[in-house]
Amino acid sequence: MSAVIDLAAIAPAFSDPTRESQAVFRKVMDAVARPGTIQVVGFAPDAPEGTEFPAGDGLLVAIAAVHFGLLPAAVLAVAGGGPMSAAAAAALLLGTGLWIGQVAVPAAHELIHRPDRRLFWLGVAVYAAILFGHHASAHRLVHHRHAATADDPNTARAGEGFYRFARRAWTGSFREGWRAEGARAGRRLHPYAVYLGGAALALVLALALAGPAGVAVWLLLSLHAQAQLLLADYVQHYGLTRRAGPDGRPEPVGLRHAWNAPHRFSGAMTLHAPRHSDHHAHPARPFAGLRLPAAEAAPRLPVALPVACTIALVPPLWRRMMDPRLGRWRS
Repeated sequence: MSAVIDLAAIAPAFSDPTRESQAVFRKVMDAVARPGTIQVVGFAPDAPEGTEFPAGDGLLVAIAAVHFGLLPAAVLAVAGGGPMSAAAAAALLLGTGLWIGQVAVPAAHELIHRPDRRLFWLGVAVYAAILFGHHASAHRLVHHRHAATADDPNTARAGEGFYRFARRAWTGSFREGWRAEGARAGRRLHPYAVYLGGAALALVLALALAGPAGVAVWLLLSLHAQAQLLLADYVQHYGLTRRAGPDGRPEPVGLRHAWNAPHRFSGAMTLHAPRHSDHHAHPARPFAGLRLPAAEAAPRLPVALPVACTIALVPPLWRRMMDPRLGRWRS
């Protein structure tokens, strides 16, 4: 009696089978040639969607729902003409902006990686509400393909300050995301029409809620959230580059190409965003299943991710903290 194997049920081993299998083969050959050495292989099958944390998608939907209620509520409270002191308004704006940037934005990031198109478009809507819809295209089609190379606008160069990076990353990701979407055939509607339409709808809502002051507050909260997203990109890829192979093409993205952080509280609050190497190695892996690579396999930040992002706002302090570590990791 012969066994029948359902090939369709076998999960793919690599996101890029040709190049990543070659990389693993080279590691095996190195281990054979140099007995006793440790070869770190940064590739493994992606975990099936939903197996690590079945309630994860429900949590993401709940966060998105809070986002869609909190953002207009904050705009109405601050700009709607009600009794509120300047200090209270500033505290509300700061708290709302931090919640959006540290909780809602990581949830949107998770959603745009989901294969369920309803969840994907929910993530797009979260980004569009903060006037950053193009990130849904630039992140998936550009950043994940070109991370740690000069072709990725969202990879910070060694020695580059955050403010220079932010200008380059915002415009570059908008442009490259547009190009990447334009190269995909068979689309009736360009996704950027949805992104820009969603942003326009958000500003119309702000105008209806509180007039021009409402638009100003919505813009302020959106810029605050965008800055936090760009800070995370800046910190998590600062100075790391992929080596070019004999054919001139960069090596596959591996664990060495993102900075990680082991801190549990901030990791839980940001849906394990600090486990960034594993996310790039396995983009489809749900946030609860992301793993923290060993310290010798992937670079680690010396402080928690939110603290690192705060330090990055002062470029001399950032470079003093990170450039020596980057040099040691590259050596």
